[in-house]
Amino acid sequence: MTQQLGGLAPASGPGRFFHLAHLPGGQQTTVKGLGWRGCAPEGGGGGGEGPLMGDDPTRFDRSRTSGEEYHKSVLLEEVTHCLEPQEGKLYLDGTLGGGGHAEQLLRAGAKVIGLDQDPAALSFARARLGEYEENFGAIQGNFRSFGEILDTIGIRGLDGILLDLGVSSRQLENPERGFAFGSDGPLDMRMNPEADITAEDIVNSQDEEELARIFYQYGEEKASRRIAKAIVEAREKETICTTGQLAGVVERVRPRKGRIHPATRVFQALRIAVNDELRSLEAALSEVPRWLRPGGRIVVISFHSLEDRIVKTFFKRCSKPYIDRPEWPEPRPNPDYCFKLVMQKGLSPSPEEIKLNPRARSARLRVAERIAE
Repeated sequence: MTQQLGGLAPASGPGRFFHLAHLPGGQQTTVKGLGWRGCAPEGGGGGGEGPLMGDDPTRFDRSRTSGEEYHKSVLLEEVTHCLEPQEGKLYLDGTLGGGGHAEQLLRAGAKVIGLDQDPAALSFARARLGEYEENFGAIQGNFRSFGEILDTIGIRGLDGILLDLGVSSRQLENPERGFAFGSDGPLDMRMNPEADITAEDIVNSQDEEELARIFYQYGEEKASRRIAKAIVEAREKETICTTGQLAGVVERVRPRKGRIHPATRVFQALRIAVNDELRSLEAALSEVPRWLRPGGRIVVISFHSLEDRIVKTFFKRCSKPYIDRPEWPEPRPNPDYCFKLVMQKGLSPSPEEIKLNPRARSARLRVAERIAE
């Protein structure tokens, strides 16, 4: 018997959109490694267990928890302008979160597939966007696997893709998630609560050299070696299992000066390591040219230089018609040429937005448009 999942509609051809319940065969299947359970044609699907996507739309009371209370979407109007949503167009929001960006697209009459690793975010977004159920579907999964997920549900092409790489306010403010040190909580930091590795595992198992590498490479922390040494010494006395413990160790090495906590870069580095964020971004970007239709746009919002550098480099490499090297007699066609840059430089939030939402201050938006082959 088939199960309808939030109005998600696989396409059997360009411009077609159906409920999952309309897939032929109507078998229930679990897609191994994707954390999504849905319907597939006879003989389709795969083995292995994965959690059902955020499947309780009543988990959050929409009247008490508004979208802005859950998370203030960054550069909301700018994203909408760049993606140019229209009735009948199909978009992927690879980082659904509280659903703010997706809601803007849906209001314009577009269809949206939302991905998120966090089942709590999916539950909230599905409740918030319930009135758009005919045009919206939510799936639990990492955006690095979006191509495999879209293949599984029968999608053939997209008119736009959004990747907002920030951590939601809801996640940051929940001590149990372990992303921040404002309140003491377990040293977790998993975007997907079902994932195997936590920040506690890394902090207490990796040797001093590896910890220093993580802090320097992913956090650009100048005191990485001293902090790594202090952590190893501290964990010999007791396991470091809370955010407060870790922040305290870092603060003893780098006493607090100014408004930015000295553990900020260490926490960023651990979050990136736990969730393999940079490689996930690279994997997702490599899939984009295959999925965007000509004229379709990819919008990425990054929040630190490591992410932004990856996006900037990728867009630059794929927007040059020709490439040249000193040893070549003349430039050659670029085999990766598939985009044109909509704007040459990244776009930052306005002073007004930053005043209303200080967490937006480090956001940088970049956008590219797919060209015809």
